[in-house]
Amino acid sequence: MKGYDFQGPALELGALVRADGTADASERIRIPLSMLNRHGLVAGATGTGKTKTLQLAAEQLAAQGVPVFLADIKGDLSGLASPGTASERVTSRAAEVGQMWRPAACAVEFLSLGGLGDGVPIRATMTAFGPTLLAKVLGLNETQESSLGLIFYFADRNGMPLLDLKDLIAVIRYLTATPEALDGIGGLSTATAGVILRALTNFEAQGAEAFFGEPEFDVRDLLRVTQDGRGVISVLELPAVQDRPQLFSTFLMWLLADLFHELPEVGDPDRPKLVFFFDEAHLLFDGASKAFLQSIAQTVRLIRSKGVGVFFVTQTPEDVPADVLAQLGARVQHALRAFTPQDAKALKATVSTFPTSSYDLERLLTELGIGEAVVTVLSERGTPTPVAWTRLRAPQTLMAPAGPDVIQATIAASPLQRRYGTAIDRESAYEILSAKLAARQPPPGPPPEPEKERAPERKQSVLESVMESKEFRSLTRSAASALGREITRSIFGTARRGRR
Repeated sequence: MKGYDFQGPALELGALVRADGTADASERIRIPLSMLNRHGLVAGATGTGKTKTLQLAAEQLAAQGVPVFLADIKGDLSGLASPGTASERVTSRAAEVGQMWRPAACAVEFLSLGGLGDGVPIRATMTAFGPTLLAKVLGLNETQESSLGLIFYFADRNGMPLLDLKDLIAVIRYLTATPEALDGIGGLSTATAGVILRALTNFEAQGAEAFFGEPEFDVRDLLRVTQDGRGVISVLELPAVQDRPQLFSTFLMWLLADLFHELPEVGDPDRPKLVFFFDEAHLLFDGASKAFLQSIAQTVRLIRSKGVGVFFVTQTPEDVPADVLAQLGARVQHALRAFTPQDAKALKATVSTFPTSSYDLERLLTELGIGEAVVTVLSERGTPTPVAWTRLRAPQTLMAPAGPDVIQATIAASPLQRRYGTAIDRESAYEILSAKLAARQPPPGPPPEPEKERAPERKQSVLESVMESKEFRSLTRSAASALGREITRSIFGTARRGRR
């Protein structure tokens, strides 16, 4: 089809469907790799083939040397680790679209949030996560966010690593009990501290304590390729936390922000350095604050220059905020349903976002078969391609969850398991403040004899006593190389880390 005859490397989506409903294998519908960092959307009603489209794109990207990250909410995508199974339906589809189908498996890493579910546990320290993202996730207002930033500043400057939730809670309680510790740099009201503590308690109840801690995941481990040049597909298994969207959103926001300031500017490469696919993307946006949504939109806009492509997979384009939707250059729209007035309204809104075409899209989108989609992408020149009714190719990997033995064997063989598999709980803010509190408790026994009157001495402040303690000096020496006296933070509020 004119407009899809790209010269450079591309993803093969499928074949054009003619007006009579037959596929023309000579008319290939494709997406140029050079445009994948312009992001995209895969949408459609439940059961229309969105996940298989995601699987098809991921395996082709990996085959062409592009690493892929997948957020797998339902557990359907673990089949990427196993070769597909031939069937009459697969053979028929391949013949229709001119596909040389053969079973294949991809190089896959299974990841999990802090070990919640099957996969190599990935964690982030509270210090690296930073106050800005945390405030957005917790839904704090500007005053509360400013106070949270002050708390992080105090911990950073005084060499108190915030590794997990209990560290942050300990520092907040310490500053509430000893407000003089903030003399000269600000203050923390009891009311604001109470709001932050309640928000952290609710966050902890969602399982966030599993995500925060050490060893911290290095996002550059998502950029790996195999010795034979294939991209590694990192599958984040999320079935165990699909009912905790706040935790899920927290991880994605941190991951994108960390990638943004870890990766160098590359402009417009001939192929992306990494492509993200966020399945069930509505979980990322549901209930999110305005500030959180603005942060996502900014991240998606800026991360393009780092060579990272982002694809959202959801039921309708209305699930994605307008500021984000406007940045998605590729559209693969599966069938929509119009059973209710709300469905009909969503259908009209979806049609209005497509370029003008000869199709009656309002009718076509309700009549598409499983594994069919309406497609428009950006050409190599950056212009939208014509809208194309497309019959999609069949994935060559297993179109079902992989067996538990395959998943466990993959995890056991992973080099990441040896690096991140065992949690570390080293001395941090919680331990140092607990030790100091214990040291300040008076020993039991009779009261001391009154001393003779002497000249008054300067009273040591609480902060000075903490900083001069043996525990604090030891911690400062051990943490200096990793944290420094003060953490340098990016525009997203996340801490910058040194490269391995």
